[in-house]
Amino acid sequence: MALCKKGNNSRRQTAKTMARQKKTKSQQRADRIYGEIRDRICLLDYVPGDRLSEEELAEEFGISRTPLRSVLARLESEGLVKSRHGVGTFVTKTNFEELEEVYKLRIELAEIAGRLDPITKSEAGLNRIRAMIVRAGDLVEQPDQKAFARLSLDHFFEMAGIIGNAHLRDITIRMQLLTTRNWLTILPERHLQAEIRRFRSEIRELLQAMEVGDYQSVGHIWRSHISMSYHRLKAYAGETGT
Repeated sequence: MALCKKGNNSRRQTAKTMARQKKTKSQQRADRIYGEIRDRICLLDYVPGDRLSEEELAEEFGISRTPLRSVLARLESEGLVKSRHGVGTFVTKTNFEELEEVYKLRIELAEIAGRLDPITKSEAGLNRIRAMIVRAGDLVEQPDQKAFARLSLDHFFEMAGIIGNAHLRDITIRMQLLTTRNWLTILPERHLQAEIRRFRSEIRELLQAMEVGDYQSVGHIWRSHISMSYHRLKAYAGETGT
């Protein structure tokens, strides 16, 4: 009887473990799909006002509409899409003036990130950032706005990885996603190369602070960079009348 009971417990534990693994794989797939659609929106592959077809996306990613709707609901909670009952899901529009308060909050959050339980970058993480400096150098030679936006987004997620406080990390990511499209819609082509040069210098400065383990300085530097980029973007918006 004892052996039978032990065997039953073992089978139940195995079943629970398999269920957790299945759920984890399902969530991982949902996260990948979310990340892909999020990036398409942030990089303007889907432009503001575009309708996202559930049927086409479900077919593309090989999933049913139920998990896809969960992904779209997550994107809506972050302000990237808006669902209209009986009509569909649409990419939200961007308005720089309406997002000024978001930029101001991002500036303050960056400094807090360096003080509130920051996570030290591994050598692999530092190497990824070093590779971004090389990518930026290539873009200085051959400027490309979409590639610059991709690099900027990749670098942001590396920076978000240092935030140890989960709630702070979540709101920082949310604020970034609300504003990231502005660079593609506002930055004039004639200023692109200069912005890439500045960005390369910013990455180097942040990397130097990380290499010596001074994450409080990382927060101060990050705050300064966001503040200066916000003021430059505001000037560009004035130039273009955006």
